[in-house]
Amino acid sequence: MDTTTRPKFAITKTRTRFLGLTLDECIQAFFGGNAFVAVVVLGLITVFLFREGAGFFGQNRANLELYRKAGLEYVDFMRQQEEDHTALTRYLFDLRIKAFQHYTQVEGMELADANRRLMPFDDYSYDFGDTVEPLRGAVMDLGDVATAVKTRALINADREEERRQLLAEGKTAEAAEVTIDEIDFGAEVQVLIDFLPVYRELNTDFAAALDGVLEAPNPDLPTPELAARFERFKELVRQYRDGFSRIEASMAAWDWQEPVPFTKAVSSFLTGSNWLTASFWQDWYGVLPLFTGSLMVSMVALAIAVPLGVGAAIYVNQLANGKEQRFIKPCIEFISAIPSVVLGFFGIAVLGEALRVMSGWSWLEWVPGFPVAERLNALTAGVLLALIAVPTIFTLAEDALQNVPRAFKEASFALGATRLQTILRIILPAALSGIISAVLLGFGRVIGETMVVLLCAGNRIAIPDFSTGLAAFTQPVHTMTGIIAQEMGEVVQGGIHYRALFVVGMLLFFIALVINYVAQKIVQRYRISIG
Repeated sequence: MDTTTRPKFAITKTRTRFLGLTLDECIQAFFGGNAFVAVVVLGLITVFLFREGAGFFGQNRANLELYRKAGLEYVDFMRQQEEDHTALTRYLFDLRIKAFQHYTQVEGMELADANRRLMPFDDYSYDFGDTVEPLRGAVMDLGDVATAVKTRALINADREEERRQLLAEGKTAEAAEVTIDEIDFGAEVQVLIDFLPVYRELNTDFAAALDGVLEAPNPDLPTPELAARFERFKELVRQYRDGFSRIEASMAAWDWQEPVPFTKAVSSFLTGSNWLTASFWQDWYGVLPLFTGSLMVSMVALAIAVPLGVGAAIYVNQLANGKEQRFIKPCIEFISAIPSVVLGFFGIAVLGEALRVMSGWSWLEWVPGFPVAERLNALTAGVLLALIAVPTIFTLAEDALQNVPRAFKEASFALGATRLQTILRIILPAALSGIISAVLLGFGRVIGETMVVLLCAGNRIAIPDFSTGLAAFTQPVHTMTGIIAQEMGEVVQGGIHYRALFVVGMLLFFIALVINYVAQKIVQRYRISIG
């Protein structure tokens, strides 16, 4: 009996082994292998991002050095002066629009009569606009000189790269035929520096012309508010005129040989307000408008998704009966299965136009930013992202509520508390850490979304005008994810633009890691407090 059973036991035990491992060990190795693969993939993504993006700051520093050595930085002092004048001209144009609207909408004038009434204002605006023409001509002429130097330097860089590749291939004769035009930056820039005395005389005439416009009689405006704004315009013009001496001092102290520190290459990316590529003047890679756009869209999404997601979780977990739970939960979770590109098309075709029409309703005039000027903006994209975030927030918040010990609820009822009092004062505080974690993960979900914001946010690379208050959320924006998806297919591999997009990806990766780390810490604290 013993001799027959022992071999059977040995055979059974042998069959449960694979490559010398028992069944339990095989299962453990399978799941451990999955975790190992996840760690390896995360490491590869990190290495890839840093490998491709690490060279950006060195290239950006070289870009800024060329900007200075070619004299573009010097001419930019005058270009900024011209752009400030243009901003003042837009101020006048905005005043005219408001005056025209008052004449036509409030006083009921015909269009021709309103334009005739504004003719003195138009003459004043034309006189103000003409004052900048001498400066504009000087900026154009000096700009041509500086851009020509920059173009020659870029051609030299291309030829040096061509020569390097030919030498690497052993083609010495062909490499010797590649000529490089040496540039004397000092001599080239001296042409610009020699213009400074002429520029000072130009500024004297410019200031006198502005004074003449300021001394002219004020054009009639229909309301005291518009008249006060016109006086504010004149004050701004005086401040603008008084700044000419500071510009001249900055140009006199400018040195084309001053080295560009590495910290400026970093700070210009993190705090720069411009993202300009393929510019005839200068490429700028400032992530601030993209980060601002991503943050604004996410704020709109969370403002909508948090009440909806948490509210639905409370209702399903605490108030709904079994039939309602079986209906509501799959419906909410199904939203996450809708492709984001489909939601983007819905935003373009339906939601954006619907919000634009609704913003024109008279009883919604009190809403900041209504009526909206453009249907694709931060608000439209944020509403759609809220739909994407709701399932994530709902699922995690409902799990947090489900994990609250039942004894808490029963003790509250035993003390005579109502259902609402139990939910608000017992259940929610006990699940608060889990709900906060759900909100953070929902934030990580929306800030990493691409297609919806690319299709519906308006894709304007500029920091919105926050002086308008909450109305800034009705302005078009661009996002970090959107810029990567839009421009990655058009860049040259290894170029500065290519690496700048990877640095944006690194920033997104870092934000996602921070959000998930904070969420995990909150979950751990929640579990400890419940335990």
